Amino acid sequence: MRSRVDTTTSTGALSALALTVMSGCGTGGDTGAQGGDGRPVAATVSSGPWENAGSAGGGGEGTAAGSGGAGTSAGTGGAGTGGMEAAAGTGGMEAAAGTGGMEAAAGSGGAGSGGGPSIGTDSLPVALALSGDIQGVHDPSIVREGEQYHVFSTGPGIAIRTSADLVHWSLAGAVFSATPEWVASAVGDVDALWAPDISYWGGLYHLYYAASFFGTNRSCIGHATRDSLQAPESRWLDHGAVVCSEGTDYNAIDPNVVIDERGTPWLVFGSFWSGLKLMQLTLAGAPVAGTLTSIASRPSTAIEAPFIVRRGEHYYLFASFDTCCTGASSTYKIMVGRSQALAGPYVDRLGNRMLDGGGSRVLTSSARWRGPGSNGLLRAGESWYNIYHSYDADADGMSVLRIAELSWDTGGWPESGGP
Repeated sequence: MRSRVDTTTSTGALSALALTVMSGCGTGGDTGAQGGDGRPVAATVSSGPWENAGSAGGGGEGTAAGSGGAGTSAGTGGAGTGGMEAAAGTGGMEAAAGTGGMEAAAGSGGAGSGGGPSIGTDSLPVALALSGDIQGVHDPSIVREGEQYHVFSTGPGIAIRTSADLVHWSLAGAVFSATPEWVASAVGDVDALWAPDISYWGGLYHLYYAASFFGTNRSCIGHATRDSLQAPESRWLDHGAVVCSEGTDYNAIDPNVVIDERGTPWLVFGSFWSGLKLMQLTLAGAPVAGTLTSIASRPSTAIEAPFIVRRGEHYYLFASFDTCCTGASSTYKIMVGRSQALAGPYVDRLGNRMLDGGGSRVLTSSARWRGPGSNGLLRAGESWYNIYHSYDADADGMSVLRIAELSWDTGGWPESGGP
């Protein structure tokens, strides 16, 4: 949800500018459900983890103890011992005792809290009719704390927007008043930080972001934490670089965090070059040496902006294919594959491996909304949304925040109401 690169590298065209939320663009119009008359807004899924609390008594994505495996790369370990059971009566997506890491954010959720548009279960998904400060958004990533949704996006210091209902959005400053000092020596004098990814575990909000230049893999992913997004006394603490890619065959941008069934966080990232990578993190959010593995690539190299979420028995890997960042001429599209193991292999509807260029379409361009991409997901009660940016052909190709309802077909594949 999340990439920035241009068209001058030894491996072919690149495209850069990263964020979280899944990539894609569709054929639906820009009208959407408005208001919030029905469904309580509950747990959010941003950057992979099951975050915050669910609607009261609503249960969760309960996975039986011992189910699922958490990937196959070295050091990933075996099947989870707890899974993602919701605490009875609270609706929160809390991890079972002993698994660690997936606690519900205090005070969030609750029956009827948070507002948000209602979704008719008998109708096809549609794009929401957003308003307010939604132009200029690129690589959005979303999370909810209490009654407020927060979207982070590419920009100087990382731009922040907030909403109480997912529809009306307002600017709310930036994460950093100045670019962290380590960036200049590691990457150079960048004018913006790219593709932020926000997630919550272990009592902290974790923000991963990228620093790079178009068309180069002299890139780094940084990490910052904060205990509350709204408390005035709370501040972001930057921890510096997590992974850098100069001198490698990959590109360290477009970060996204997913938490496996054992409560272990993983970082998925990548843009062009040799494709998308997965790396284990410590519970503090630092990299674990020797755990880097490849999960998706394309012969053309035009793949980036990964986002992984678990639903049922599968992990779903969303990615943006082709070229972003050229306004209404952008050819970005959102694609997806799935796997029963976090480390893959991910395959599309036809069984084609994403390591070999496979992927099933989630969203592509419409007449007005071009190049949808940098996709991420949000879960609100029983409702799902995908969050992404698209370029508005009616506004000179301006990048715009887009949020669409997301449904799942009988085969368990996502269908977006975008573009």
